Amino acid sequence: MPIDNLQEAAQKIAGFLASLNKLGGMRLKYRISAPDVGPAAHDSSDSRDPEEPAPALCVELAGPDAPLLVQHNGELLLALETIATQILRLDQREGGLVSFDAANFKALRAAELRLTAETTAEKVRQSGIPYAFPPMNSRERRQMHMAFRGIEGVETASSGEGHDRFLAVYPEGKTDLPVTPPAKPRSFGDRGRPRR
Repeated sequence: MPIDNLQEAAQKIAGFLASLNKLGGMRLKYRISAPDVGPAAHDSSDSRDPEEPAPALCVELAGPDAPLLVQHNGELLLALETIATQILRLDQREGGLVSFDAANFKALRAAELRLTAETTAEKVRQSGIPYAFPPMNSRERRQMHMAFRGIEGVETASSGEGHDRFLAVYPEGKTDLPVTPPAKPRSFGDRGRPRR
């Protein structure tokens, strides 16, 4: 379900961000825009998943606290985006209708994921051994699948459940090969306990 009233939706997001600044002590500036999503807005270099909706509202954040948003792989930035989609009562599958960014984080992250895909594909093609990435969120897994789509000689598949879901890369036509699930990093609370 698309956003029916963009102006009303933008006002709700602006109200949320103003409250975040006032009550949360954040120092963020924001610009909310509705990009042109007509046929002329898409070209052949667009790396967007055709099944993912184009953003109806884009929120660009700046200011003294913007670096906080992009730390830890942009977790806070994505959290704000998730809260905004809930404020607008969008379905989980419609999360792509609202896009938050700061310091060009999303474009830089997409370029980083593409480079990682190219390097990993070369390693898998040369060795013939599947590779499993550490668990990542669904958006990054989707971006990785898209990055691998344009690379010959490899195939990808997602495995695992919930927060343990990961992306595996296989030599083309060999998705039946066993893949070793990525090792789970030890958390701070696990220190001193033997691993099982």
